[in-house]
Amino acid sequence: MTSPALPSRVRISSVQFEMRRISALEEFEERIAYYARVASEYGADFVVFPELYTLQTLSLAPERLGPAAAIAALTAYTPRFEALLTGLSVRHRINVIGGTHVTRVASGDIRNIAYAALRDGSLHRQEKIHATPSERSFWGVSGGSENKVIATDCGPVGIAICYDSEFPEQVRHLADQGAMILFVPFCTDDRNGYLRVRYCCAARAIENQIYVAISGVCGNLPNVGNMDVHYAQGAVLTPCDLPFAWNGVRAEAEPNVETMIVADVSLADLAEARLRGTVQNLNDRRTDLYGSGWKA
Repeated sequence: MTSPALPSRVRISSVQFEMRRISALEEFEERIAYYARVASEYGADFVVFPELYTLQTLSLAPERLGPAAAIAALTAYTPRFEALLTGLSVRHRINVIGGTHVTRVASGDIRNIAYAALRDGSLHRQEKIHATPSERSFWGVSGGSENKVIATDCGPVGIAICYDSEFPEQVRHLADQGAMILFVPFCTDDRNGYLRVRYCCAARAIENQIYVAISGVCGNLPNVGNMDVHYAQGAVLTPCDLPFAWNGVRAEAEPNVETMIVADVSLADLAEARLRGTVQNLNDRRTDLYGSGWKA
């Protein structure tokens, strides 16, 4: 039995999500539902949301919560959040890369988890591999240990959460598993942090000959610990070669405004570049001298 042919064109939407105080949990969920519906109406195959955007739910508390109370509140919300994403993906026939959510897992560890709710009804989880110093010290987040591609109706995709994109060997491990599109939900507080993610994602697109879609938060949450100010500019990045955008940027948002961008990418162009591109980074690796360094 042969596998179904992949589409030659994939449409990606990236949400730039404003963090602001809300008055009801439904207000947060309605905004997620709104973007999933609009992305579907634009014919998108994927919609990607940012890292840590569920921390907006903590603004419902009458006073600023300490780290332990915040984690407890977020963990209590986890089943409802997972059900929301799954329902939206099926209802709107769109693959939802549902940003990230901090939660306490069965082992008792605290993880920053990205969700992929596919339009076939399945729900996949990717834990952040590299917790930042801030995540470790404030929230007690520890890094996950599995880094696998997710099979979708648009081919295998990978997720690298913010800081993860700054580790070339992690993304190369996904490319070695066949990933053609990488989704990077991020949360950065200033332009320096944003540019670390942006430049690294551009490098990952070039060296792995993949597309990279990034989605971040803007705005602020004065009543939520460790979520003060934010800087974001969502984008869809490409390799730098003849079939692609001249500057390696297929689409990008205006900085620091709530919006959504939509872009088409060609899997056929990607396959052609890997075989006969001006440079062929995947083919020309010297694996006799170095490996990916990934042990999982």
